[in-house]
Amino acid sequence: MELGEKLRQARLERRLTQEALAERLGVSRQTVSNWENNRSYPDVMSVIALSEEYSISLDELLKGDRNMLEHLEESTNVVRSRQQLTVAVLLTAYLVIWAAAVLFFWLRRPVDAMGYSLIVLYFLLPVSTLVLSALLGRDTGWRRGWWALLFFGILFFLAEYGTFSLANMLEFHKINPPDWFALLPGTLCAAVGLSLGAAMKALAERRKYSQSP
Repeated sequence: MELGEKLRQARLERRLTQEALAERLGVSRQTVSNWENNRSYPDVMSVIALSEEYSISLDELLKGDRNMLEHLEESTNVVRSRQQLTVAVLLTAYLVIWAAAVLFFWLRRPVDAMGYSLIVLYFLLPVSTLVLSALLGRDTGWRRGWWALLFFGILFFLAEYGTFSLANMLEFHKINPPDWFALLPGTLCAAVGLSLGAAMKALAERRKYSQSP
């Protein structure tokens, strides 16, 4: 039996109209109709919501419908590709900001050390880290985005080490050991951002698939 017929029978057994089911799932009545008539397939999250709504296991719901299984696999690949593209764009944006900040230091030497620190190290990079890691967390969640803590922490550390520390070493002809505590600001900003993004992701999913009273 195809998925559409299973969904229609399950809905009728629970004496739900298409309008009522659509309201519970946060979709349109036409979408429910398309599912039941096999004109379109539900996405992964909708399949899970339908499984919970009808108290039917995913295995029982999907068993025997090869087209649906292929659709889910394709949908999963599309989501994964979109997430990878989003991650690449966000990381590239941060690298551009970071590189511009470091280049500005060396191209405009001598610079106002206090002014540069306030603008770049205490505002530009922390805010950029917070915003971009929040967007990253909203798209990937904590489970897949934890590595961003190391990424942002290292770049934040290198921003200071590659400017003030390196200038000091070149001027006095010595090598300063790295201050690994400089990893903390970037790591903490990324942790806060990822947490905010993951919370937004969870809230959006809860609103989308929550059942109406």
